[in-house]
Amino acid sequence: MDDQHDHRAEIRDFLASRRAKITPEQAVLPTSGRRRVPGLRREEVAVLAGVSTEWYTRLEKGHISGVSEDVLSAVAQALQLDEDERTYLFDLARAARPARRTPSRRRDVDVPPRIQWLLDSITLSAAFVRNGRLDVIAHNTLGRALHVPMFDSPTTDRRGRPNFARFHFLDDSSRDFFVDWESGAAATVALLRAEAGREPHDRTLRELIGELSTVSRDFRTLWAAHDVRIRHDGVKRLQHPEVGELELTYQSVDLPVSQRAVHDLSLYTAEPGSTSEERVKLLASLAATSNAAEEPTDQRR
Repeated sequence: MDDQHDHRAEIRDFLASRRAKITPEQAVLPTSGRRRVPGLRREEVAVLAGVSTEWYTRLEKGHISGVSEDVLSAVAQALQLDEDERTYLFDLARAARPARRTPSRRRDVDVPPRIQWLLDSITLSAAFVRNGRLDVIAHNTLGRALHVPMFDSPTTDRRGRPNFARFHFLDDSSRDFFVDWESGAAATVALLRAEAGREPHDRTLRELIGELSTVSRDFRTLWAAHDVRIRHDGVKRLQHPEVGELELTYQSVDLPVSQRAVHDLSLYTAEPGSTSEERVKLLASLAATSNAAEEPTDQRR
């Protein structure tokens, strides 16, 4: 199956899945009789978007190249897409435009020293940098100590870098580590779906998605839902093997490491005065002691 066919299938399935989620009542449309399909019909979306049924049907079959931004915005509004879903739709349209040259394979980008200095200066929050494929490409001491089951997992790559998606779906110990495993798994897949829209020609990403789809039924089910997530923040509960259960707030912000790829800086922080803060401080102390013990003698003098 060629890339163009795959891309049309992505557009078709995404639009159909969003259409199925909206009821006539939510769209403020009159209803009568028994409906054979969940959500809206194609002709109803066409009316809401101000286009012909034939035109919308063609769009939902994946023929999105050349569609104007105004029309895409009208379709996004008709389908009640949120900001992340709207961005994903526009990414799909951009990727469908004829390329002037064969897209090159995207290279991995290491963080510059100044970013590692920034991470190392953060001592009471776990901090790490991840790329769009959810590889952890840099971290501070507490970031590694907090996610030690993932760093020690056999799912790390040949450079020893962990990947959130591989750990979630290919290592059973993740279910013990992530207290809310199901919601974390759904968010992980939604983040990968957004990256697939941004970078449809990323061979490494496609290989990752293919691997997870082949091995994990949970991943296949979540991937088929076509949910999208770009912004990543909230509350995370972890069952840490050294300090017990932790409840942390996390926030991810864009990090302009390179124009070739998306990178996020993620911070995990405990509420001041909470039991989790005490446990995070203990974990930081344990990690610092362990690091000091591992340093060569001449570096400690």
